[in-house]
Amino acid sequence: MAKPPKASKTKQNHSAGQAAASNRSVVWLSGLACGVLAAIAPGIATLAAGLLVPGAVALKLDQEPGRPVARTVLTCGLAGCVHPVIRLWNVGQSFDAAIAIVSDPWTLGVAWSAGAAGWLLTQLAPLAVRAVLEAAALARSTRLRAARSRIAETWGLDPAPKAQS
Repeated sequence: MAKPPKASKTKQNHSAGQAAASNRSVVWLSGLACGVLAAIAPGIATLAAGLLVPGAVALKLDQEPGRPVARTVLTCGLAGCVHPVIRLWNVGQSFDAAIAIVSDPWTLGVAWSAGAAGWLLTQLAPLAVRAVLEAAALARSTRLRAARSRIAETWGLDPAPKAQS
């Protein structure tokens, strides 16, 4: 049997270069979109920039693939921005109104707390899932040991050794 040929180093480097170029394109397009938003709706852009600071920090610090912490912090932060954006929309979307809303400590506290809740969720959810799975596995092993003991008793076999705790 012949082995399949290995991919050449140049082919691997080429695909890595394409991924890097694609990433640069996404960054460039994101910057372009932010610039367009700032030009068309400076009030909303200012409001978003002020209220989503925890999300920006999470984006900078999260180095995991897919950035799960940053995505959760941003999603929860966006939920905290809904009411201020509606308030800005109702007062005319002026830059001065956006500055007034962002400088309100209550509004800033709610939005940043929503981002903090997203971070806390990413830290506690894995622990809660692990505890639930361990409890389910322990309950299942207890049921299986009881079933094994019943079967051993029914068939007249020696009981299984006790599990060490």
